[in-house]
Amino acid sequence: MAYLFDTDAISELLRPRPSPVYVEWLKGIPLEDQFTSAVVIGELYRGAFRSSARERHLVNIRQRVLPAVTVLPYDAAVAEVCGFLSAQLEESGQMLADADLQIAATAVYHNLELVSGNLRHFARIPQLACNPILTKCRRS
Repeated sequence: MAYLFDTDAISELLRPRPSPVYVEWLKGIPLEDQFTSAVVIGELYRGAFRSSARERHLVNIRQRVLPAVTVLPYDAAVAEVCGFLSAQLEESGQMLADADLQIAATAVYHNLELVSGNLRHFARIPQLACNPILTKCRRS
């Protein structure tokens, strides 16, 4: 199985003491099966630029995150999936923020399992496979 990491899943690894269970689980995932979305990278940069520790966060993104994960683009093919998911959710009255829809659409389009601590948030998208590891780690 290959995975797409949401913003909180990547941020967990940048904490001073990331969840040991999560770190151990991640060690078992081959690098070629680890992906994220350009939208996630944008969210990480937004957080860095808003932080009082801007330079430390920028270094983490550039030196730790980008070399460690394949970043998938938000392109026309993913945008089509995003539009479909957005229309589907709108019909059912269960909207998501645009960035979350774009991240979910990237995972759906590339047939990746989403690693996120917001599983209830993403559960409204039936086409999206979600991995509960981060949620489990936060409960323990």
